[in-house]
Amino acid sequence: MAALPLMAVLAALSLLVSGFPRVVTWPGAVLAVAWGVREWRREMATPVVEIEIDGPIVQVDDEPVTDFQVFWRGPLSFARWRDAERRVHRLAWWPDTLDAASRRELRLALPAQTPARGRRSVAP
Repeated sequence: MAALPLMAVLAALSLLVSGFPRVVTWPGAVLAVAWGVREWRREMATPVVEIEIDGPIVQVDDEPVTDFQVFWRGPLSFARWRDAERRVHRLAWWPDTLDAASRRELRLALPAQTPARGRRSVAP
């Protein structure tokens, strides 16, 4: 999460060294820093979600859930589940938010989900 304030400062610096007129760059730089700090504070206030997988039983924040699925798109991970009121919840993990050991643990805890075999979707 320390990357957000750094990115805000770098955004402000990039505006200041650009070829734009100073009447545009200084307010833009202040706005970039303010926006970065706002987003950083919002992310720091986001509660941590604790997922416990024990075989077929999955609990999120100590509440049992149903239809828990994890999808992988390269290094990105996406989880989807339903709570007791049948509402759908989603989480997404980028490589910087889920380290390699946790990604491996998540892959090993869940059975492999193979896609349905069908006709080829591209021409031969």
